[in-house]
Amino acid sequence: MNQGRAEDEIELRRGDLAVRVSRRGAAVAAATYRETPFLVAAGGLDGTMANFAMVPFGNRVEGNAMSFAGRGYAFQSNTSDPLYRHGDGWLGLWELEEASTEHAQFSFSRSADKISPYTYLTRQEIRLAGDALVLTLSVENRGETTLPFGLGQHPFFVRTPKTRLTIAADRYWNERPDHLPDMPGPVPDDFDFRSGKLLPQTWMNNAFEGWNRRAAIAWPELGIQAALKAEGALDRFMLYMPINRSDFFCLEPMSHLPNGHHLPEFGGLAPLAPGEALVGKMTIELSALPVQPEGR
Repeated sequence: MNQGRAEDEIELRRGDLAVRVSRRGAAVAAATYRETPFLVAAGGLDGTMANFAMVPFGNRVEGNAMSFAGRGYAFQSNTSDPLYRHGDGWLGLWELEEASTEHAQFSFSRSADKISPYTYLTRQEIRLAGDALVLTLSVENRGETTLPFGLGQHPFFVRTPKTRLTIAADRYWNERPDHLPDMPGPVPDDFDFRSGKLLPQTWMNNAFEGWNRRAAIAWPELGIQAALKAEGALDRFMLYMPINRSDFFCLEPMSHLPNGHHLPEFGGLAPLAPGEALVGKMTIELSALPVQPEGR
């Protein structure tokens, strides 16, 4: 285990997997399989995060306000975005609770203030198991009243021209001009990856529901593939593909829809009473991509 100075980074290794993690946001800073990167450091305020935890919920809150159980709550912007975004965990410095050559566990606690009304304790364990990177995230309501909580992971996967994605969903949400979900409907053909296909060369920032919590990514140029599995509360996902960057895409398992505070049934956000907790696990298992016979 090597611990850096400036960003308190720790290197985890097991077999062909090597992962650097940081106390800042309990984030993955780099991840390689057989010395080939499969995550890209492109997220966070300074672009150094290859994956970060979204907690006590992900994405944005319309109008920086919500109403719950007959009471109004306010948020303030926590980045240059006008809307409060991705919770607080990714911006905070987490405590390192446990560490070995193959795993690290972090915790982060926060009290309600003018930025957010949430008081909570969150933990993230980052573990290497075989050829898999396993991230387990939990959040516990440490406040005095019940509030709707959520969580999610925000990985930045490597994108190459021949990257193929396989993932199935029953429902798709289109996007409003303010990047919040608009209306649900059938999955459009361009965004239907049930049978696996190349990523579209277009802007994409959409939520999906009704998936089996499985996905597969193949990088023919790199000779590797990944099998993603979500467990626990992570029963929705986002796909984000910017047009100004062609080196990554984001497949984000989440427990809820963006802007769930303003959607029916809170978009999947879970009302947690004081002391109650929510847990989600994401596993990314790497393997060599089988060599295809010539002519195919």
